[in-house]
Amino acid sequence: MVTYRLDLAYNGSGFYGYAIQPDVRTVQGELEAALAPHTGAADTFVAGRTDRGVHASGQVVSFTCHELDTARVLRSLNSQLAPEIAARRLREVPAGFHARFSATGRAYRYRIGNSAVHDPLSAVTTWTFTPELDVDAMNRAVEPLVGVHDFVAFCRKREGESTARDVFWVGWRRTGEIVEFSIGANAFCHQMVRSIVGLSVEVGRGRMSLDAVPGIAASTDRHRATGSAPPHGLVLVAVAYEHEPLLKPSWIPESS
Repeated sequence: MVTYRLDLAYNGSGFYGYAIQPDVRTVQGELEAALAPHTGAADTFVAGRTDRGVHASGQVVSFTCHELDTARVLRSLNSQLAPEIAARRLREVPAGFHARFSATGRAYRYRIGNSAVHDPLSAVTTWTFTPELDVDAMNRAVEPLVGVHDFVAFCRKREGESTARDVFWVGWRRTGEIVEFSIGANAFCHQMVRSIVGLSVEVGRGRMSLDAVPGIAASTDRHRATGSAPPHGLVLVAVAYEHEPLLKPSWIPESS
């Protein structure tokens, strides 16, 4: 038996999240159906289970099966899964590799179109938000999140799972009408990134004081964090493994 790594990108708009669920269309369901003629019924494992409407440009999946003609399988996957899912690379990896448990970090991007009118060409991956945002205030709001913290105030907690995470970097920038968020961490809990974005936006639009943020972050009450940003602005952009570091965007300051 051989272990394989598959690198994926997908537009999450038409899927009810990544993970298989009964009676709804999911990325995993489409992928495993396309893989089945080549692998039998091999189980697949994913680095990050994205929610409904969330996208990925750097997702990683692993599975174990008999030896494959990887070039042939890659062509087959892209023929079946286009245009919503792209199989970017398929290769053999050492036994024991696991897309989720071998990962040492993940990075997400969130984009906001801070304009009065949406851009129809980017509307699928960008949240249009009309009130003007103060990006400097948004950066000050998220700076304290770097490091190891309990992010229970920003997560939908799952029974028996820790909400402590190690955030490597976090930051906002404006490029014209696009306000972009980047965050890298060892892992993320459910809706953590979208909750941080939602809180940042409340600060950026002047509806929440910076002084209130530390208390919210330190609390155990998720309702104080003002809710989550829409899913369609969020993209899983990278997953890191041993000897494959998680690259910080060049615009994030070294101190972040």
